[in-house]
Amino acid sequence: MMSTTDLRGRDLNARTLREALPRAEYDVEAALHVVRPLVDDVRDRGAQALYELGERFDGVRPPSLRVPAEVLTAALDALDPDVRAALQVSIDRARLVHADQRRTDTTTKVAPGGTVTERWVPVDRVGLYVPGGLAVYPSSVVMNVVPAQLAEVGSIAVASPPQKENTGVFAGYPNPTILAACALLGIDEVYAVGGAQAVAAFAHGFTDGDVECEPVSLVTGPGNVYVAAAKRHLKGLIGIDAEAGPTEIAVLADATADPDFVAADLISQAEHDPLAASVLVTDSLDLAEAVQAAVARRAAATKHSERVTAALTGRQSGVVLVDDLDAGLVVVNAYAAEHLEVITADAEAVATRVRNAGAIFVGPDSPVSLGDYAAGSNHVLPTGGCACHSSGLSVQSFLRGIHVISYSRDALREVGPHVVTLAGAEDLPAHGEAVTARLEADR
Repeated sequence: MMSTTDLRGRDLNARTLREALPRAEYDVEAALHVVRPLVDDVRDRGAQALYELGERFDGVRPPSLRVPAEVLTAALDALDPDVRAALQVSIDRARLVHADQRRTDTTTKVAPGGTVTERWVPVDRVGLYVPGGLAVYPSSVVMNVVPAQLAEVGSIAVASPPQKENTGVFAGYPNPTILAACALLGIDEVYAVGGAQAVAAFAHGFTDGDVECEPVSLVTGPGNVYVAAAKRHLKGLIGIDAEAGPTEIAVLADATADPDFVAADLISQAEHDPLAASVLVTDSLDLAEAVQAAVARRAAATKHSERVTAALTGRQSGVVLVDDLDAGLVVVNAYAAEHLEVITADAEAVATRVRNAGAIFVGPDSPVSLGDYAAGSNHVLPTGGCACHSSGLSVQSFLRGIHVISYSRDALREVGPHVVTLAGAEDLPAHGEAVTARLEADR
């Protein structure tokens, strides 16, 4: 079912691997021509544009753009008790992990009378996007909201697409399970807006009757290629977490791995989207063949078989054969997967040698699905090879480091000549004069 790339005996340099490894075709730049007029329309016409775009893309006009408080309450009241309990476990574990990420202010004494303090300050307001589409993602509410709350962001808003299938009190609003997750987390500012127009609404703000949605400083959360394109287009006006692409799993496995476990995990991510990437990297031909057989069997039996099959047979998925685990590590570090499983002998030691991955899942009992929901880690992670330079969503994503410089006159006098010298070297004499004016003043 899955294609095979045989890298045994080949020179695994960066250029070779970039050309050889499977990747999804995901052209954010091409989506920009669609997104730009939508963003401009939201900027110019505000709520009216958002209502019309909801009808156009989601097939429904929400009763109001902001979800009323009573609808959020009704969603939480109607939530299946088992789902509520599972969400609460996810929230509790995410809070436990993310609480340890909060940085503390530090002050460095550079010289007598001279200090530099680094303060960590949360952004003022964030817009968190929760996608609709082929699945329902209350877990994404948890993964976006928890770190923002622990960063002590003062104002948090959530947007998610209206659902035409909803009935009763939920008609025209986002999925009730998403609304319930917001209510469970204490988020009361929720908008029935999806896609690129949601990013535009957060960036520009809008007024809908007596409801005012203020512009945000930062937008986070996954979405489709149009959401990614809107983030790219609006970056600068707003901060963004990343241009998230289709989900990815890579599994680095040797002959000790259970092929059925590996197959189940590859299929679990293929279930998201026909563009999802599932890649096995192994030095064991026997394991590769056993996984292929298990994948074929499981894919045919799973609920979303058509979607899974499309993902697994796409150019973005496949089996990569390597000479040994050292070569396998070179490959997975070059691939820089969103999710990387290490299922090998001495998996803990092997995992320490991984430099590029959004998240690493170690050993046979740490599947990616655990991280999707209840490990305590965050599942909003870099895709498309961006894990070689970017991190997943965390408390730090919502904080800014601000340097606070405090020098006495004596401290300035001690270092001032060096400032003047460097200003002269850069032909910026007024910089130096800003120092000498103070040192020569009669105070």
